[in-house]
Amino acid sequence: MIIFIMEDGDFLKISKIRKTSSGKYNLVFENNEKITTYDDVILKNNLLYNKELTSEQLNKLNIDTKYYDIYNKCIKLIGVRLRSEKEISDYLDKNNVDFEQKDTIISELRKNNLINDKRFTKAFITDKLNFSTNGPIKIKNMLIENNIDIDTINEELENVDRLIYLDKIKKIIDKKIKSNKKYSNFMLKQKLMNDLLLLGFYRDDINSCLNNIDFEDNSLIERNFDILYKKLCLKYSGNNLYKKIREKLYQKGFSLSDIDDILSKKLDC
Repeated sequence: MIIFIMEDGDFLKISKIRKTSSGKYNLVFENNEKITTYDDVILKNNLLYNKELTSEQLNKLNIDTKYYDIYNKCIKLIGVRLRSEKEISDYLDKNNVDFEQKDTIISELRKNNLINDKRFTKAFITDKLNFSTNGPIKIKNMLIENNIDIDTINEELENVDRLIYLDKIKKIIDKKIKSNKKYSNFMLKQKLMNDLLLLGFYRDDINSCLNNIDFEDNSLIERNFDILYKKLCLKYSGNNLYKKIREKLYQKGFSLSDIDDILSKKLDC
């Protein structure tokens, strides 16, 4: 923004109006100073016909230019992804926009449907379901943090097919089972339950998926036995070795029946 020093009653004449490569316009004055502004500002202030500006008109020109600077920054921000009204409000606060101008910008964005919390909510839920492991409870809390109306949140979440949540849970469970190297049947179930609750899924949905999965412990308990045997056989033998391995396997969450089976098989007890 250029500040010109003008006496009351003085006029500053625009000698040229040039369009820039960015789509803005340079107003070149007869003293060779210039202001970069927008076509909306030019039309709003009737600068195509009135090319002599008083100090008051020049001040208004600067205010309008500043307004459209921040307004267009908001549009670019929304262009990257949809924003909630709260996000835009926080952005304007961060840029020290005064209350009156902030209210005008938000009203204008709302009027042009550039901010619409219902549309934002729908897009937010779709995005989180497709590109994150977040469940409905966590998604709901994130929307509440964005000051979205609770009725809007509940309405949009209820529109989501429950099978989508169940499918997400199943994929997470399958991935964790495949990467499981140390947890027993019991402990893995507990860990999966805790992890999925933290991700924001409903307990009933988690149980529904867990109850339909056949957890196979045989290969895992055998791997754990082999590791423990190599370590403990250097210190213990006979009945002491049997007791130590049995105790360690139990601490890892394996059932006594599975432990006794593997010990009987491996140690000929």
